[in-house]
Amino acid sequence: MAEGKLTLDEISSYLNGINTAQAPFTQVNDDGSLVTGKLYLHRPGRMRFQYDPPDNAVVMAGGGTVVVQDPKSNQPPESYPLSRTPLSIILARNVNLGQANMVVGHSYDGTSTVVTAQDPEHPDYGNIVLSFTGNPVELRKWVVNDSSGSATTVILGGLETGMTLSPNLFSAPTVTRGSRGR
Repeated sequence: MAEGKLTLDEISSYLNGINTAQAPFTQVNDDGSLVTGKLYLHRPGRMRFQYDPPDNAVVMAGGGTVVVQDPKSNQPPESYPLSRTPLSIILARNVNLGQANMVVGHSYDGTSTVVTAQDPEHPDYGNIVLSFTGNPVELRKWVVNDSSGSATTVILGGLETGMTLSPNLFSAPTVTRGSRGR
């Protein structure tokens, strides 16, 4: 059965149909290094990347904020507005890739439909390149090209959807100033 290029409406409907999801992932960093972990998604607005040891880092989106916790760093967790990251596009309450100037690339490479999307009001925030296979439609990977010009690729293992996820996955521990013991 021929799959062919998915339409932007088909992809938007697929993303809007995901309430919860989880998948193992492999991340290729801008410097070529690899890390693995598990992704948890609860639309709208919440996502968690739980990195495997020895990294043990956590990147979490929730409440309109992205928090990066790196236990190997002596720095406090970093946080910044979700709206300033290309991930906000797929975490939106209503994904509409047909919105004017959001999609700046839409192609089919023989296996996957590839969509490049950006915030039409802030293209300087970077973009996200999403790859989908069809029949059934499934998100397979994305590349975030951030405002500083670095690219981070996330390749998903089998994406499972529709499970119950603990709200604790998406709540950051309270960070206090100063030493926290140990």
